[in-house]
Amino acid sequence: MGKGRNKNLVELRDQALLRRYYYWTEIKRLRFDDVYQILSEREFFISIDRIRAIICANIDKLEGMNKSSFKAEKAQFISI
Repeated sequence: MGKGRNKNLVELRDQALLRRYYYWTEIKRLRFDDVYQILSEREFFISIDRIRAIICANIDKLEGMNKSSFKAEKAQFISI
């Protein structure tokens, strides 16, 4: 077993982070700086810089999301 972070878990975290980012920015229509703070301090507990890097690295996956896939989904982590 290799050292370091489990790549599968990191990928799952990144996917969840992208879905939550989309939810807060497109469904709830919050400001970007507020979304970064929520994701950093309340949901994923990683730095805002790291969140921005993950989003930039996966921007193509964000473009494939749409609002209809979020109708049944509710804010599972936190509600404002």
